Amino acid sequence: MHHFNYRNNELFCEDVPIRTIAEDVGTPFYLYSHATLKRHFLIFNEAFEGLDRLVCYSAKANTNQAVLKLFETLGSGLDIVSGGELYRGLKAGFSSDRIVYSGVGKRVDEIDYALEAGILMFNVESLEELGLINERAGLLNRVAPVAIRVNPDVDPKTHPYISTGLEKNKFGIDTETALEGYNVASRLDNIDVVGIDCHIGSQITDAKPFIGALESIKRLIDELRHMGIEIKYLDMGGGLGITYEDETPPHPREYARAIVESLKGTHLKLILEPGRVIVGNAGILVTQVLFRKSGRVKEFVVADAGMNDLMRPTLYKAFHAIEPVVRAEDDPITADVVGPICESGDFLALDRKIQNVKKGDLLAVMSAGAYGFTMSSNYCSRPRVAEVMVKDDSFHVVRNRESYQDLVVCESIPPFLGD
Repeated sequence: MHHFNYRNNELFCEDVPIRTIAEDVGTPFYLYSHATLKRHFLIFNEAFEGLDRLVCYSAKANTNQAVLKLFETLGSGLDIVSGGELYRGLKAGFSSDRIVYSGVGKRVDEIDYALEAGILMFNVESLEELGLINERAGLLNRVAPVAIRVNPDVDPKTHPYISTGLEKNKFGIDTETALEGYNVASRLDNIDVVGIDCHIGSQITDAKPFIGALESIKRLIDELRHMGIEIKYLDMGGGLGITYEDETPPHPREYARAIVESLKGTHLKLILEPGRVIVGNAGILVTQVLFRKSGRVKEFVVADAGMNDLMRPTLYKAFHAIEPVVRAEDDPITADVVGPICESGDFLALDRKIQNVKKGDLLAVMSAGAYGFTMSSNYCSRPRVAEVMVKDDSFHVVRNRESYQDLVVCESIPPFLGD
């Protein structure tokens, strides 16, 4: 469920007409519903009622400060994959002891930053990384709390670019090597083994891969216990999908029911890292039609948002529903909805049946709250778009549109190229 609905053929976000926001802010812009964000987080968290748990929102899905602050006020922890995300999280008010640090390539400065901040734990992806964290912790007179990310070789049945739990993926350590890793970690002076981590992919629409991974991890925990290594935290990662087109992912309650049943009597604290399932359908991208163009074999709708603003259709061939902000009674057309970037891969939709729009009309690209702005770029020197949040009957710009000056503010011309 989300709070983007039509009233008298005009699309609203909560109680605000989207056309009103576009007139004030300009296009393109990302638009987030406060009510939807809040509702999705609470439903997910409450689904695990009865389990000792910490929901750590996955920052990479949407790192806007307003979005992060909302989840922090609701009691969320934070899953991060970079020093920048750690900075954003702390800036938004997250307590460092509710932050877990994942990711396969942590730099020395990022490790030091996390150690000094006092995060809850590092999810370690390799034995070499484990050694580096131990070394840095020793130099900083710290003890690093760690979990090892185990790759259970489970196929999540998702896009190959976002599958992370197979042996051929770069993430995690196979179960056999993980046992060796835990044995090594338990003997290191500056490491405190506190958990085990598993994340098998993203946009997963079936609960079975999660349960398969969980059973594998439980067997490994039993083996560790026999080795004298007690695990406190079980981090199951994220990955639960949403409906973009006709997918039927399990409801968080269904997903939770299977996990809760499997973990009964284990005395583990469960960590979950939802991202897309919380923010995906809570945001849209609003764009304006610049031109209509008729080719010999194709009809094109040229919009002012392109692949630099929303990369998912180009990168993953992902489907996003495209709805008119103002509905009309005209017969629909079949067209490619394309952007202004000088690439044939610059599209929001291909061969899509949409309203017979004209220049100046507004379109809403739905389900764009996750991996939308966070994956955007300045390609073709296009300023990144504004972000707006609606609460009830008011809207607030939560990130200003970049200016042309912003494009060059971090650049300089060396003296040898001077006048």
